[in-house]
Amino acid sequence: MSNTKYILGHFADPDDMMHGIEKLQENNISIYDAYTPMPIHGIEAKLGYKRSRLPIAAFCFGITGTCAGFSMIYYMLVYDWPMNIGGKPAFAMPNFVPICFELTVLFAAFGMMACFMYANHFFPGRAPRVMDLRASNDRFVLAIDAKTNPYPEKIVDLLNEAGAVEILHNERKYVSYE
Repeated sequence: MSNTKYILGHFADPDDMMHGIEKLQENNISIYDAYTPMPIHGIEAKLGYKRSRLPIAAFCFGITGTCAGFSMIYYMLVYDWPMNIGGKPAFAMPNFVPICFELTVLFAAFGMMACFMYANHFFPGRAPRVMDLRASNDRFVLAIDAKTNPYPEKIVDLLNEAGAVEILHNERKYVSYE
């Protein structure tokens, strides 16, 4: 087997790419990923992606911010330096609400950003993994793992049937002139 990692099928139209996904899945060929210049409704479900867990992480970070704000204010105003201001109690809940809210939003925002960057490998110093630069401009690209799919000729034929404009495999370019 060659050292080729991926077979790339380029499509000019998103409908052709969705048709290509269907054709490949009908033949039990696993798709590594799809790269598009714009969001396509329903592609996550078609590729079998699970729902993101980012909202759960945001909730956990938000609760952490609320607890941090509440415990910080309680420690400062009730335990460390209690003051009697105008006869009000030191533990007055309405006074805690704005700061707890702000820390909830702050922790949730920074936590979601950190989780997103970690999950997508966007940390500093890492080179971006780009299959083809045209995928961010005008092409819809399907990447098929060449190591797990043993019949590359079959994949090339299926991509051509689906309407691929160009197929890159083994340093060779298959161009469709239809």
